[in-house]
Amino acid sequence: MSEVKIAAETRSEFGKGAARRIRRADKVPGVLYGHGSDPLHLTFPGHELLLALRTPNVLIALDIDGKSNELAIPKAVQRDPLKGFLVHVDLQLVQRGEKVQVEIPVQAEGELAPGGNLLEHVLDALPVEAEATHIPENVTVSVEGLEAGASVLAKDIELPSGVTLAVDGDTVVLQILAAQAEEAPEGAEEGDEAAEA
Repeated sequence: MSEVKIAAETRSEFGKGAARRIRRADKVPGVLYGHGSDPLHLTFPGHELLLALRTPNVLIALDIDGKSNELAIPKAVQRDPLKGFLVHVDLQLVQRGEKVQVEIPVQAEGELAPGGNLLEHVLDALPVEAEATHIPENVTVSVEGLEAGASVLAKDIELPSGVTLAVDGDTVVLQILAAQAEEAPEGAEEGDEAAEA
């Protein structure tokens, strides 16, 4: 996974008013924490951060006030529910070689068995443990030919080297459901017979 470099500034103003002023300047307030250090309150450039967060579990190389460089991954991202802009972000400090627990998106590929079966994502993302600098962007699961009643368990998913499950292996990730047959409304058959007479 590639690193995204973002310049951040420490901030000393807190509260709703300060956060609004930061967002009006097209910036995003956030917090950097981890490794037993005190939380560091930061301001990030809004557009750059928004682009970086399009990649799940992106590794961010922070240049803080032009003095210190830190690696971090997103832990909590708050967005405006209507307009979608970033409201606040929490980042976790990581180090090269360190293992972290993250959730990676699950993508299904292939065609289900014929018959109008439905694929249900019980888990949209799979909890795993991986090295901070080698977090996979997603895992792909083949559902080719699976029939109703079949399920894919966490332990059935092939993970990249160095990545381990952070959830019970018997956890259902995907399941195949039988399509529900629509029942004809009552009286429809009687009307059909009358039309034929």
